[in-house]
Amino acid sequence: MSLTAAMLIGRSALTASQLGIQVSGNNIANVGTPGYNRQVAYLEPVGGATYDVSSRSGRGVNVRDVRRQIDEALQNRLFNGVADESAASQQLQTLSSLESTLGELSGNDFTTQLQSFFSVWSERANLSKSSSVVVQQATKIAEFLRRTRNDIAALRNQIDKQLASGANQANELLGSISKLNLQIANSEAGQGVANSLRDQRDQAVNELSKLADLTVIDQPNGTVNILIGSTPVILAGETRGLKLELVDNNGTLEASLKTTDNGETLPVQSGTLGALLSDRKASVDQAAAALDSVASQLIFQVNKLHSTGTNKDGLTAAIGSLAFATADRTLSLTDPTSNATNKLPFKATSGGFYVTVKENSTGTTQTVRINVDLDGVNNLGLPGYTNDTTPENIRAALASIPGLSATFDAEGKMQVNAQTGFSFSFSDDTSGALAVMGVNGFFTGSSASDINVRADLQADPSKLQVGRMVDGKFVENATALELAKLQSKTLNDLQNRSILGAWTDTVQGVGVATSAAKTAAGAASAVRESLDAQRSAVSGVSLDEESLNLLNYQRQYQAGARLIDVSNQLLQTLMQLV
Repeated sequence: MSLTAAMLIGRSALTASQLGIQVSGNNIANVGTPGYNRQVAYLEPVGGATYDVSSRSGRGVNVRDVRRQIDEALQNRLFNGVADESAASQQLQTLSSLESTLGELSGNDFTTQLQSFFSVWSERANLSKSSSVVVQQATKIAEFLRRTRNDIAALRNQIDKQLASGANQANELLGSISKLNLQIANSEAGQGVANSLRDQRDQAVNELSKLADLTVIDQPNGTVNILIGSTPVILAGETRGLKLELVDNNGTLEASLKTTDNGETLPVQSGTLGALLSDRKASVDQAAAALDSVASQLIFQVNKLHSTGTNKDGLTAAIGSLAFATADRTLSLTDPTSNATNKLPFKATSGGFYVTVKENSTGTTQTVRINVDLDGVNNLGLPGYTNDTTPENIRAALASIPGLSATFDAEGKMQVNAQTGFSFSFSDDTSGALAVMGVNGFFTGSSASDINVRADLQADPSKLQVGRMVDGKFVENATALELAKLQSKTLNDLQNRSILGAWTDTVQGVGVATSAAKTAAGAASAVRESLDAQRSAVSGVSLDEESLNLLNYQRQYQAGARLIDVSNQLLQTLMQLV
């Protein structure tokens, strides 16, 4: 080996050690940079030259490559761990907010209000409370239901805003990743590995995984394809985009995430967006539906009893609360084309009710049964509503009873009036038709969002009907007693649960789900932290290790410089001899 070759070897040592110092220095500088992966300079010896059959000599050292120290499989597991942790954290946040909105066990909750409502009916039956107190408590529970329903709606609106914001953020990240894909492919075309660009892309993918569960597929040219479920959202340098779509489905606003290019639905299961979509439907909407169901049964069951209630002197007028347009008055009470009844959560059934008319001067009474046919079968025995009872049929039947008149007022509400010198009462309504039409009802509305006490009852609580006709005889507190019993009465429309029992099951379900979400959030966080620790062990920067590398490269540089110096001195000596 010549002295010139020795000097070249020394120069290669200087070049390699300088690059090594640069790599270690870059690692140290980025020790606190999020998403940075430690870089390693891979050295290899330069192939030697043969001088004779028994001698080979090396030609120095070469830096083969500078690569990130990364475990791709572990990185993908970490993406999934980040998505699961974000989903669990978001679910816990949503359920905690819902639990707080319902406010059970606070002393000012629906369960307490409901118990007080039924208790005051019992006290009214025992004459220890006045009708005014009953109406006041009913007004209070109606206000509470409306407020709670509005609070749940506000929570869902908040979720929709979070979904919109998250979708925009995800769309921006998809755009950034696709641009980085192109930059990486261009930078690595015969020029090594673009470590910094890959770190930036991994960081962007990590941020995207907080929003949705992803599958990342590496491509030979350095780009990555990203899928949500089995649907691609990034193909090399092209992004399909992501958007939130809200669609009104029969009055219910449904949310979904779709690709921007062709509106393909994305099956997002995890991440913040996945949790928001799931909780919106499975938690918030279900809680709202449960509250509406309980409120609608409260309205219907109380109205069924109150509509057939009366006082000692009987009724002189009864006005319905449900408005029928002219076209709806001749349609069956259960006809799905009737705009007045088709969206009600409760329905009338086949049966009937009794009307007792009393002539006040003589005390003479006449009781007439009004049949209600709602079997959905016509005279030919075929499915149809043409022969079912309509609001107009009921009005005509009432108007035909001596001493009564029945009309639809300007708003389309049924109005029954006793003629001068007469009074009337309803009893034994097995059809629920009076309650559906709201005739002599107690509550108005059909759900938690619009429940209220009849306006004329609020203005004049003496119109409260606490008695009823039982076996043809007037019992002064019978309606109040029946309403008090409603607290524990099981209802078919509530899966054989009482009103209070159905609501208790709902709030207990929310409480159990919140507790489970808290456990799941803790577990997901522990898994993500474990994966992050594993990643740090593989890809994280150790200052101690980098300090040792600096010392090694320093010694390498010094030794290479010494080699060049010695070779130069020998060369000068040789030149002097010549």
